[in-house]
Amino acid sequence: MPTLALYQPDIPQNTGSIMRTCVCFGVPLVLIEPLGFVLDDRKLRRSLMDYADHLDYQRQTWDVFCQNLGNRRLVLATTRGAMPYYALDYKDDDVLLFGSESAGVPDHVHQAAHERIVIPMQAGMRSLNLAVSAGIVLARAREGLLWASVPPRPCLS
Repeated sequence: MPTLALYQPDIPQNTGSIMRTCVCFGVPLVLIEPLGFVLDDRKLRRSLMDYADHLDYQRQTWDVFCQNLGNRRLVLATTRGAMPYYALDYKDDDVLLFGSESAGVPDHVHQAAHERIVIPMQAGMRSLNLAVSAGIVLARAREGLLWASVPPRPCLS
């Protein structure tokens, strides 16, 4: 499964919801610092519920994150993306990156991405909630990988 990464998230409830989604999908999470809240925030704990013991996560700076990326493909979900999220052929080792709620990602992070995907929305709308966006993209990536691993069935005659 891919890894999900959050670049400097600043709303604890969104991060808690994303943590819970990662646990349910069995996907590791990377939190790229600095965070806009402390990890023991009551709002984060409330949305994460009792899933914290099952969470596979790391906290890293951007520089450490880039060093640990290795040969994995960095897929940035961004309103400035050119490719719809459903058109990408996801890979097992992709790292799905989402920017902060208030600022997205800076240009140097945008330029570091190998792929830039977008979730199409109605004209005039700025963005979806971060936790919703992460869930949409993660579900699509997981769906594509699961279908790719299913052997074809023989034709019935």
